[in-house]
Amino acid sequence: MELLDRASAQEYASWFRALADPSRVQLVELLARTGAPMSVGEIVAVMGLAQSTVSQHLKILADVRFVLSEPDGNARRYRINKNCISCFPSAADLVMGRPAPPKI
Repeated sequence: MELLDRASAQEYASWFRALADPSRVQLVELLARTGAPMSVGEIVAVMGLAQSTVSQHLKILADVRFVLSEPDGNARRYRINKNCISCFPSAADLVMGRPAPPKI
């Protein structure tokens, strides 16, 4: 039996840690469903969390590249990283002992 290589296992573990909070799962869902960059203020208005809480969650998600940020004047706008999010189901499949879905 061949195990997942250590580097991939570490990367996947960081992804799972990033999604280990229900608010971060909701934030990823919001950005994925919206499909357009959002400001922290817009996210706060939808999620009903404090600005500092949203900013901290965005930092954690950006560290694993689930979320990307882009400048917008003096502020930043956040969007889902479609490349990273498309890899997540494959990572979950591999960790659970299933073959990765075929790449489209």
